[in-house]
Amino acid sequence: MIWSTVEIQALARAASRAPSVHNSQPWTLEVADDVVHLYERFDVALPRHDPAGRDRVLSCGAALTNVELAVRALGWRPGIEVLPSAERPDLVATLRVRERAEATAAESARYSAIFQRGSYRSPFALHHVPPRVLRRLGDTAAGPGTEARLVRSRTEAAPLADLLAYAGLALRADRAYQRELSAWTAQFRQPPAEATTVPWSGLVRADTHLPDTVTLTERIAAESLLIVLTADDTRRDHLRAGAALERAWLAAVAEGLVGSVLTQPLHLHEVRAGLIEKLDLPGYPQVILRIGYPVTATPARVVVPAGRGTV
Repeated sequence: MIWSTVEIQALARAASRAPSVHNSQPWTLEVADDVVHLYERFDVALPRHDPAGRDRVLSCGAALTNVELAVRALGWRPGIEVLPSAERPDLVATLRVRERAEATAAESARYSAIFQRGSYRSPFALHHVPPRVLRRLGDTAAGPGTEARLVRSRTEAAPLADLLAYAGLALRADRAYQRELSAWTAQFRQPPAEATTVPWSGLVRADTHLPDTVTLTERIAAESLLIVLTADDTRRDHLRAGAALERAWLAAVAEGLVGSVLTQPLHLHEVRAGLIEKLDLPGYPQVILRIGYPVTATPARVVVPAGRGTV
């Protein structure tokens, strides 16, 4: 066993801070010798919100990114196998370590960001995210069959607002979805969303105020949104999309930014198909990441000491 008790706790702590559908943490870690196994928990089910389990797999992908960064921070370079066993469908990834290697400065910054990341569901500060930062976030998210595509505010805010407004009305009127959301809120003791929560990042409840499409268009146009796309729409793609989302989100936090994600509308076929058509997307949209500067704090970068990241 190469892992000490403290190191195993560090791996588990990093995984536990990954974003997950309804904060359900639908994964389990198993550490043995030089291997870390990440399992999906099929018992965590949200039939109305996530009927196909896509968000659950996205959540596991985000946890995979965090565990990989923790392994790097501990001074190892892991080899990663995604969905390595047909006999164990719940085994979504295996990380195997064999050689020592110091984490890069960017990896150390993203590892530190794990413990600062949280969902920011309020309007952003008026200070816009510089284009060079947005390009860097997109490059960080990119991977095999995966990319993060920026929403073009001038030409795409209006069609996106139309689709999100439609989704908001549909979810608000869906009684079964609302019952499931209420049950989850009670189970995880999640405080109710504030009345000012923006509808494309907050959870749409029966009493959520939905602005008209003109107002919604203006709000979207003033923000920076990244759509994580995959070339295909398989379980492997969903896992990769979750990992890409977390890479971009952590890189954003390291830049002094905050963010929140939106997946609920993408479970409506007509909304997802509309996004592909109206935004001319070169793949399947899996999640939307909304990023910006917080209004309550001065933007500041995550500072990491030189050398390998510490745990």
